[in-house]
Amino acid sequence: MRAVYLYFENGLFLQGESFGAEGTSVGEMVFNTSMTGYQEIISDPSYAGQFVIFSMPEIGIVGTNPLDMESRAGFCKGIIVRHYNGFYSNFRAKESLSAFLQAQNILGITGIDTRSLIKTIRNNGAMMAVASTQIAQPQELQKILEKSQAIENIHLVPEVSTQEAYQHGHSVFDFTTLSYAPSQTHKKVIAIDFGAKKNILNELHAVGLQAEVVPHCFQAADIIKRFNNKEIHGVFLSNGPGDPLMLKNEVAQIKLLIEAKIPMFGICLGHQLLSIAHGYDTYKLKFGHHGGNHPVKNLITQSVEITAQNHNYSVPESICEIAEITHKNLFDGTIEGLRYKHSPIFSVQHHPEASPGPKESKNLFKQFADMLA
Repeated sequence: MRAVYLYFENGLFLQGESFGAEGTSVGEMVFNTSMTGYQEIISDPSYAGQFVIFSMPEIGIVGTNPLDMESRAGFCKGIIVRHYNGFYSNFRAKESLSAFLQAQNILGITGIDTRSLIKTIRNNGAMMAVASTQIAQPQELQKILEKSQAIENIHLVPEVSTQEAYQHGHSVFDFTTLSYAPSQTHKKVIAIDFGAKKNILNELHAVGLQAEVVPHCFQAADIIKRFNNKEIHGVFLSNGPGDPLMLKNEVAQIKLLIEAKIPMFGICLGHQLLSIAHGYDTYKLKFGHHGGNHPVKNLITQSVEITAQNHNYSVPESICEIAEITHKNLFDGTIEGLRYKHSPIFSVQHHPEASPGPKESKNLFKQFADMLA
């Protein structure tokens, strides 16, 4: 393995070993607490512009395969693990994680005390960092970092969104048959792609909703016209990367959809954009929520659901003026779900489609289908 060097904005300098692509990358450091599903995490478009530190110490043993991709490519800057397993053992695997990262041009870093690094981020907050297999001097890495934009100032959605509209064609993956489960669709929705995970579209299909996926730079007038002509029945707003306050044009179009009373369901970034479009700006959390073991209380059923999470931003408590809070995070009390009082709109901050993670919240897709019916 080659040496790789990391420099953080707080002055921390570390050396590890590289098992992925070569090069120099700048991004925001966040940590993920999931125990499984590293390929799904790496290929989640919401991690664009970020390095992912895995709290799970052993990574790589199940290899990688094309069916576990959550998007067309991996968009994160790199991953950091305590110990990388070059030997993989899984009947579905097609190649090693190392080969996958090299093909995706993503840095892979091992030999780092990830427990200590995660504690640093927990105490100091998410921070920018630079990692390189080419530059060893901390002073040179510091200069690169200082000249780089903060992630809050980078518009990441155009990088991950589809460029052209398309019809999503299959349902959820069935692990008993190792194929996509059959299903029939009865309603059509527009899914606005800010960085949509594949399994979200699969889950929409599974509850009878045919998703037409459109780019982030959509025109509300076209959607409203199709809704009034009964060509479509609702709109889904997807997850995605970066600061939602950067998406000013998208928010302006969402406002028009709200005014047209079109039924909508938003997840993660979509949840945040709906809040902003209603006049309630989001704020950044100290280190965000990333992982597959986060407890959320469903205030409607009074049950606790273990959820998958991936976000650095949250909607404000003041939004209760226009929306009913339906879900709360039991780690820090932040809002996890909303149902708007005067619009056919609801949204959640967590990921009911999982992949990876628990599926205790997947009934939200059926709620969307029922609302459209």
